[in-house]
Amino acid sequence: MRARQATVGDLETVFHDLSKRMSDEYAAAGKDSKFAYDNLMMNLGEGRAHVLLQDDRPVAIIAWHEEDDAADTLFAAQDDFFSASTVRFCKGHIRRIQALTGNLPIRSRSWIDHPDVGRWFQIIGYVEQERQNGARLFVLPPL
Repeated sequence: MRARQATVGDLETVFHDLSKRMSDEYAAAGKDSKFAYDNLMMNLGEGRAHVLLQDDRPVAIIAWHEEDDAADTLFAAQDDFFSASTVRFCKGHIRRIQALTGNLPIRSRSWIDHPDVGRWFQIIGYVEQERQNGARLFVLPPL
């Protein structure tokens, strides 16, 4: 697995076969796939989106924006993304994103209670915080 700056084509590829888990996540947040796509596109246009490639095939997009002395993440993925090897890859990659933000805390949210979500965030290095607007809030502290 590797990462690089995302392109519009990468975003389209990921959304063409978007995981049902991601669609459920957006719905639980009160949004839809188009809203997520548009937000990811905006961050992509500002140079703040990476594609995650598995065997040189786009399987996920992660984007970020800085707000209130932290960086909030946006995410979309295909089913192939959700595995132990990708979680291990993300552990290092999210630190690269953190470095790009000047070592700000990274905030990620989950609106669905999938049994693996908390464990995956913990493996990556996140600390679960209080619920925020119905979402589980995870924060990756600065190094």
